Amino acid sequence: MKQIEAKNVNAYYGDNHVLKNINMDIMPNSVTAFIGPSGCGKSTFLRMFNRMNDYIEGFRKEGEILIDGIEIYHKNVKVEELRQKVGMVFQTPNPFPKSVYENVVYGLKVQGVKNKKILSEVVERSLTQAALWEEVKDSLNKSALSLSGGQQQRLCIARALAVEPGIILMDEPAASLDPISTAKIEELITGLKKNYTIIIVTHNMQQATRVSDKTAFFYVGELIEYEQTAKLFSKPVNAKTENYISGRFG
Repeated sequence: MKQIEAKNVNAYYGDNHVLKNINMDIMPNSVTAFIGPSGCGKSTFLRMFNRMNDYIEGFRKEGEILIDGIEIYHKNVKVEELRQKVGMVFQTPNPFPKSVYENVVYGLKVQGVKNKKILSEVVERSLTQAALWEEVKDSLNKSALSLSGGQQQRLCIARALAVEPGIILMDEPAASLDPISTAKIEELITGLKKNYTIIIVTHNMQQATRVSDKTAFFYVGELIEYEQTAKLFSKPVNAKTENYISGRFG
């Protein structure tokens, strides 16, 4: 079962053709990395899976994006429901200026969940999954903004996990973190794929090799190569891929 299918996807910002005829299948319970130089379309493509680009003036797309066989841009698809299924973690940690507890339960409260026992169980489960429970269990009422950058990013992951998505999108989730926090995020990604499908945009090619099962290389809006990560980095088929991963451009 292919969890995500992109079929002949083109994307435009006004007259700017930013993604060109992308075809890709992403399997469940895997980590897929998108790599490529800045401005090559990888973040635009990532954000198409939960329709974050809908907010950008002049954005339009052609082709199909299916999740579990459903075209997510169909007029019958409710975007709020899609975003419960497809969570997002951004480059810079963005906790709400609320307590740790209120950050985690935010999405559930929006859904109308009020049962305190359920909310408390979700907080513990989500923070445990995000490898943060032991660090914050005695300070759940503390402001999330008092946490370190790495802790804030894991809190944002816990917040995404709380509504039980099937898919988690991560746009350079460790870009603003120190090496120790980055290692924790990478370890977390590897552990989460047992239960989730994860797509990560990264400029760090070593990170792609450490965490991903498959890697897609984008260049000037085109998908140049999409292969098992070990194979793509050791025996790239396309000269552009080889030039990028060997540091000749990008």
